[in-house]
Amino acid sequence: MPTEILMPALSPTMEEGTLAKWLVKEGDTVGSGDLMAEIETDKATMEFEAVDEGVVLKILIPEGSEGVKVNTPIAVIGEEGESADDVASASSSPSGPSSADVAKTPAKADEPPAQTAPAPAAPVAADGNRIFASPLARRIAADKGLDLAQIKGSGPRGRIVKADVESATAQPAAAPAAAPAASTPTPAAAPTGPSTDVVLKMYADRDFEEIQLDGMRKTIAARLGEAKQTIPHFYLRRDIHLDALLKFRGQLNKQLEARGVKLSVNDFIIKACAIALQQVPAANAVWAGDRMLQLKPSDVAVAVAIEGGLFTPVLKDAHMKSLSALSAEMKDLAGRARDRKLAPHEYQGGSFAISNLGMFGIENFDAVINPPHGSILAVGAGAKKPVVGEDGELTVATVMSVTLSVDHRVIDGALGAEFLTAIKENLENPVAMLA
Repeated sequence: MPTEILMPALSPTMEEGTLAKWLVKEGDTVGSGDLMAEIETDKATMEFEAVDEGVVLKILIPEGSEGVKVNTPIAVIGEEGESADDVASASSSPSGPSSADVAKTPAKADEPPAQTAPAPAAPVAADGNRIFASPLARRIAADKGLDLAQIKGSGPRGRIVKADVESATAQPAAAPAAAPAASTPTPAAAPTGPSTDVVLKMYADRDFEEIQLDGMRKTIAARLGEAKQTIPHFYLRRDIHLDALLKFRGQLNKQLEARGVKLSVNDFIIKACAIALQQVPAANAVWAGDRMLQLKPSDVAVAVAIEGGLFTPVLKDAHMKSLSALSAEMKDLAGRARDRKLAPHEYQGGSFAISNLGMFGIENFDAVINPPHGSILAVGAGAKKPVVGEDGELTVATVMSVTLSVDHRVIDGALGAEFLTAIKENLENPVAMLA
């Protein structure tokens, strides 16, 4: 029996993707684990493997197709000599066979003549879920007055086939659920700004180039727009003196030079934050809709800018890793992020993130929390500034400004202040981080 290959969900949040490239063609034989296609998610291009053995009978979605919904049939595989005609793909995929294709298809021996009315549209059960049945099975069920929701399918993944409806007896269709006495109108979505038409008219007399949004930019716009509207942000700011850290970093890099290791200030920031999450465990938490999840390991996400957007790869168990291990892992993740080669499990998760724009000369800024994280640290550039020393004397120190953006649902003010203080103390006493 032919089997549909569905558009896979390559990450927990994936709703649609681009079928970038087919690695097989119709007539090819594939085995379990063979690569079939390259699929672009909002974050990366990933290879899709076959899970069944068989012959590629039909490719339903051409390569280059954008916005293909998860679970949309994209191809049909079966055994040598089988046809894809008995698979209910036309009713479930916008790229199903055209009327011209159907007209060219010869009738099968067990099907009614071509002039018979077409099979009814794919039925839907009372719970709203689509019922999977072959076109011939739907047609026979309609002729016999059968309710497909009452029939158990024996085909692949429970699909109802000809034999199932021929052996079934007519039963009264399940009565539709009673409509509620009164329905409350769904409130319209809050406006997010002027419409496309309004903006186009506004700039009609100016020279411009339209830039279409790719999956990554759409996702960034949706997620961070939602984050800023729904997460109650508040902000905590501290200045951190870096002179002790810079001196210690110089000493370590000199000793590590023979191993080809060069630690960055960002490596120390990652380590300091990872330890602080252990020191203030209540801050190591995420918002989960109707509850909070308090993590035990320190999984620290770090924003990496790439062309057209950004990734936040996650360094898991960062509190348990050495500075050199964190440095090597961060370089690897950042390099593969820029090539869009990260797997979803490498950029999802964590309870906390770091966004460092100090390397671009930005002295301070406020970062937007990436849900479901409880907080994010915005790191500015270190700069020489006059400060008052402990003895009251005016001196010069290298000062870095940081801002902790906090989700007030997860972390209250005093807890956020305690967490940020722990980060500051770790960075200003770097030797203690190695103890």
